Order: sequence, then C-alpha cells, then structure tokens
Amino acid sequence: MTRTRFLAILAALATALFMTACGGSSDTAADNEHADHAQTEETITVTGEPAGFNAEDIAFATNMIPHHEQALELSALVPDRSSNPELIELANQIAGAQEPEINAMKAFLVQWNENPEDSHDGHGDAHADHSEMAGMVDEPTMQRLEGLSGPEFDTLWLQSMIAHHEGAVEMAETELANGANVDAKALAQTIIDAQQAEIAQMQAMLDGS
Repeated sequence: MTRTRFLAILAALATALFMTACGGSSDTAADNEHADHAQTEETITVTGEPAGFNAEDIAFATNMIPHHEQALELSALVPDRSSNPELIELANQIAGAQEPEINAMKAFLVQWNENPEDSHDGHGDAHADHSEMAGMVDEPTMQRLEGLSGPEFDTLWLQSMIAHHEGAVEMAETELANGANVDAKALAQTIIDAQQAEIAQMQAMLDGS
C-alpha cells in the first residue's frame, strides 16, 4: 500500500469518526438516520467494500499501538545520544512512519466500537508492561540505552530496534494470516514491507557495510 493510499485511508477514517460524532448530537430521528447513512457511506469509501473485522483485527491494533509507541520512544533517544547522521535520519524515518500508523489503528478501534486506551493497560497507562509482545525492549535495556552515547549507544540501539522490528513483522504476518479487515491487513502489509527494509538497513549498519 502506497503512502498516499495509507493517508487516504486515515483521512477517510477521520471523516467517518467526525460524522459519527456529529450524528450523536442530533435531536431528531431524521437527523440520526441521515448521520447513520453518512457514516455508512464514509466507511465504505475507505476500501470500497464492507469493513468487516474479527477478533484478530482487534488484537492486531490493540497490541501494535503500544509496540509502535515504544518505537517512538526508542527513536526519541537518538538525537541526543548519537552523532551518526544515518542513524539519526533512520530514527526520524521510523518515527515519521509509525506515528500516523498509530493514529490509524486507534481510528480502526473506535470504528470497531473498541476503546483505544485498552491498547495500554485498560487505564490509559502508556508505560504498562507489554514485555510479552514479540520484540519489545525490556526496561533494563531501555534504561541502559538512556545512559549510553556514541558508538556504544548506536550498537545497542540498532540491536534493540532490529529485534523490535522483527517482532512487529511477526505480529503483522499473523494479522495477514488470520485477520478479516481489509484496511488492517493492508496496514499490516505496509508494516512488513517498511520494517523488513529497515531491518536490512540496520543490519548493514551493524556490519559496517
């Protein structure tokens, strides 16, 4: 899925959510019917077909949100600790890609009548323990990264982000295999394509090639 296609999906989802909110404030049955009709039309425009979903789609979005959020935390460590221009650019690239993906997955969950805050610990805690998810960097490693700088930081960061990306790819492959929602599966494929390419880049950086 191209970046333009992805942004179009995100925009359509945002419009659908806005129409839902507007419909909820109506005082008449006619207005509610109009809002429901508008919401249905907007939902269909996301993919051109009914946006069915299953429990695997919900699990994918719910788990991938905090997974991506940790990638943002890892990326934010780089500018103050690395002097490697390629690493700094890569961290910016990762953050730039994954933040809109987080927003899209939150929109998916709202559209599926799920609470996006459940992607944390049910209480909106962004620092909840998600160590059981594939590729998540444990707290001791995060603390060590915070205390490092220079080449030592670069090496541990690359090792950590490679494992993190591999976990995301594994989660996305599960969504492709078992999910039902076409937009969630398209996003999963985007994650696989982008993160496999970044894994190859990071491995080359570690190897010094």
